[in-house]
Amino acid sequence: MLAKRVIVCLDVRAGKVTKGERFEGNVDIGDPVAMAERYYRDGVDELVFYDITASSDRRAIMIDVVRNVAARIFIPFSVGGGIRTVEDMRAVLLAGAEKVSVNSAAVRRPALIAEGARAFGSQCVVLGMDVLATGASRAFPSGYMVKIDGGRAATELDAVAWARCGEALGAGEICLNSIDADGTEAGYELTITRMVAEAVGIPVIASGGGGRPEHLAEVLTAGKADAALVASIVHFDTFPIPALKRALIERGVCVRRTAGT
Repeated sequence: MLAKRVIVCLDVRAGKVTKGERFEGNVDIGDPVAMAERYYRDGVDELVFYDITASSDRRAIMIDVVRNVAARIFIPFSVGGGIRTVEDMRAVLLAGAEKVSVNSAAVRRPALIAEGARAFGSQCVVLGMDVLATGASRAFPSGYMVKIDGGRAATELDAVAWARCGEALGAGEICLNSIDADGTEAGYELTITRMVAEAVGIPVIASGGGGRPEHLAEVLTAGKADAALVASIVHFDTFPIPALKRALIERGVCVRRTAGT
C-alpha cells in the first residue's frame, strides 16, 4: 500500500505566511523560510508554497523567497502563484522546487499544462483547482464550479470535467481546494474530493478544512485522496506534524513514519 502524504501549505502574501477563511480575512502569521524549515524538521512529507496574490496582481512569483525556502528543506516542494509560461516554470524549478502548480493561468490557457509536461515531465506539473459548491445543474453537472484569481473570479468550468481535462493535457497531480471549507477547520469537502479522485487516474491532494486528525483520516479513506493539505492545524500548533501522524497511524492510515511517530 502506498503511504498517504501529509502536506503543509504556506500561503504567502507580501513575503509573509498568511491565513484566512474562505479566501477572506487573511492575517499574517510568520516568515515562510523559518516556517518551512520547522515543518521539514518536524517530518512533513511535502511542502506547498502559494504566492496567493501573484495571479490576481498579474505579477511574477517571489522567486527569492522560493530560493531561500528550497535551500533549507530536503523534501518535495511545490510552488504556485503567477506561473503563466514555461519560462516561469523553469525559473521556479531552477530555484529549487520539484513541482510547479498552475491554476488561473491554466484555465485561461490550458495548453500551458501540456507545454509544462512536455518540457519537464508530468511529475512536475500540478493542476491547482479552487472549487465552489453550486448545486448540480446543466452548467455544472458535478455541482461544483472552478474559480480563479484566488477565488475572486467565476468560470464556466465544471470541477470534474476540468480535472479530467487537466489529466488529459498532462498534469501529473491535482490539488483540489474547497473554497467552502477553506480555513474553517470543520473538515474537508468529501463529496467533490471523492468525485475527482474517482474520475482521474492521477494523485489527488485534498485541501481546505483540515482541523483535526479525524478530518485527514476521513478524506484519505472515504474521500479517496492520496494526500491531505494542512495549514491552520499546524500553523497554530493545534496538532504539530508528529502528533498528527501518530493520530493517523492510530486510525489505521498508512503514512510515512518520522521521529516522534
